[in-house]
Amino acid sequence: MQTKDAIKFALTVSNGAVLSVIDEMSGAATTFPTRNGGCHPLWVLGHLALVEGTIPAIFFGDKNPAGEWQQYFGESSEPVADASAYPPFAEVRKKYLELREQNLKLLESLSEADLEKPTKAPPKGREQEFATYGRSFLTLALHQAMHRSHVTDARRAAGRATLAARASI
Repeated sequence: MQTKDAIKFALTVSNGAVLSVIDEMSGAATTFPTRNGGCHPLWVLGHLALVEGTIPAIFFGDKNPAGEWQQYFGESSEPVADASAYPPFAEVRKKYLELREQNLKLLESLSEADLEKPTKAPPKGREQEFATYGRSFLTLALHQAMHRSHVTDARRAAGRATLAARASI
């Protein structure tokens, strides 16, 4: 297996894993994962869209096409229960899918050697994770998989059957 194939696999698996539970929570998109708050499904989806938009910014110094959502979904934002404080769920999902598709096309256009290219503008404090094109794409997949846990906890907080219990039915 080539590195590019492994990255595509990681991006595809993490995408399917997180979107399946986010879509299931679309009717309860601002359910917090704990009684102390946390990252609810709408915030996670918007945050993932914002991060997808950083890839061209990190690689080439381009503007993040979801950058206007920084105030809602940025790393230092605080999720709130009021859905009207955010762009609509359907709009956020559409933007996320659009940016993911662009990133997959970008990955497809790269050679194996391109994966070792240094990025132009890695995020401050995360220079190692985003040092090269290949590391950046792997970090994107890992980041997405990590946030799935917030959504599965929100799912449980909404009183829905756990995924393990559902699988055994």
